[in-house]
Amino acid sequence: MSMRELVVLGTASQAPTRQRNHNGYVLRWDDEVILFDPGEGSQRQLLHTGVTATDLTRICVTHFHGDHCLGLPGTIQRLSLDRVPRPVAVHFPAGGAEYFARLRHASSFHETAELVVEPVTADGQRFALRSGTLEARRLRHPIETYGYRLVEPGGCRMLPEKLAAYGIAGPAVGELLRVGHLDVGGRRVTRDEVSVTRPGQRFAFVMDTGLCDGVYALAEHADLLVIESTFLESEAALAAEVGHLTAGQAARVAAESGVRTLVLTHFSQRYADARRFADEAREHFAGELVIAEDLMTVPVPPRRVASGG
Repeated sequence: MSMRELVVLGTASQAPTRQRNHNGYVLRWDDEVILFDPGEGSQRQLLHTGVTATDLTRICVTHFHGDHCLGLPGTIQRLSLDRVPRPVAVHFPAGGAEYFARLRHASSFHETAELVVEPVTADGQRFALRSGTLEARRLRHPIETYGYRLVEPGGCRMLPEKLAAYGIAGPAVGELLRVGHLDVGGRRVTRDEVSVTRPGQRFAFVMDTGLCDGVYALAEHADLLVIESTFLESEAALAAEVGHLTAGQAARVAAESGVRTLVLTHFSQRYADARRFADEAREHFAGELVIAEDLMTVPVPPRRVASGG
C-alpha cells in the first residue's frame, strides 16, 4: 500500500537543544523515501522511527551549513554497512561539491553502496521520479541554497454513471483513457465528458532563506509545506540580516500560496516555548498548522477534490 507522510527527525536550527535534535526530515512518497537535510544525530534519530537506512532511495541537501549536512557522513557510511541493495541518488547545490566530497569521505570505511551524485546546477532544475518530478529552486541565503518540491502529475477520475449513460464498459474504458475519445453509436465521446480532473499532490521543502521568488514558487498549491521559521516577528530585522524567515512570514507565504498543511520547523534555540510560533502563524494562516516536534509523523493530506467534467 502506498504511503505519503513526513517523518520529522529533528527541528532545531544552528544548535540542538535538550528537546530538539539538529534538522532531519524523511518523506515517504510511494516507492520513494527521501531524506532531507540530515543534521548531526540524524542516524540515531532514525532508530526511533520506522525508517531505516535501507529504506532510503534519495538524499536532498539544501545547503552546506552544518545543521543541514553534518549527518551525511554517518548516513552514507550506514548505507554501505547495511549494503543497501539499490542506488541512492544525492542532490545538493553544485557549488558545494567540495563540501559533499569531504563529508562523504570524512573517515575511513568500506564503501559498497552506490551513490548516484546529481548536483543541482541551475534554478528550476528537475529530476524525474516514478511518482512525479522533483524540482529545485534557488533560495536567498548567505551561501548557495536550494529548496525542493515534489509534484505529482495530474490525472483524471472516470465517472461510472456517465460511462454507463454512453454504454461504455470493459476494455473500451481503457481505450478511452489512452486515446482521449471513443466513437460510440455514431457519436464521438471525449474523455473530458465522462471524467473529472484529479490534481496531483505537491510537497514542498523550504529551508534557510529570506523571502524571495523561490519561496513562493516552491510553496504554490502545496498540499504539505515544510518551511523554516527560525525567528519570531520580534527578531524580523535579524532574520532579514542572516537570511531566515519568521513564523509570521512563513505563514503569510502559506496563505498566499494556497497551502493546505503548513509545518513550521528549524527553531532558534533562543525560544523555549514553541507555542509562540503557533500563535504568530495563526494570525495569518487558517489552514492545518503543525509546529514540528522531533520524531512526529505528519501525513500528506488526502487528494484535493476532483473538479470539472
